[in-house]
Amino acid sequence: MAKKKKRANKTVKTPNVQQKTTTTTSKPQEQKKATPAPQKQKSSEGKTAVFVFNRQNYILLIVGLAFILVGFLLMIGGGSDDPNVFNEEIFSKRRITIAPILVITGYVIEIFAIMKKPKE
Repeated sequence: MAKKKKRANKTVKTPNVQQKTTTTTSKPQEQKKATPAPQKQKSSEGKTAVFVFNRQNYILLIVGLAFILVGFLLMIGGGSDDPNVFNEEIFSKRRITIAPILVITGYVIEIFAIMKKPKE
């Protein structure tokens, strides 16, 4: 006959200690480089605000918007008040060439400003 062992239910109290859990990968020698954290600024309430862009990104965004605005301003005008009279000024070099180049340049600057990662 087999003897059954009785186990007493013992509870062990342990202090509440936060333990760091680490996960291991199959290749421990390959580690990813840490990306820089977004910039943190303290607000007046004591909370930290995280900005996605830094100052240089915002400056580039404003410059890109200025290029786009100037390009569209150069495109306006050239129409005729009288619908029976055709005005050749609508096909000026300013409206056909320079203004679209400025607008496209502005959009390129905007894309660059959004994609540019801040330096540490």
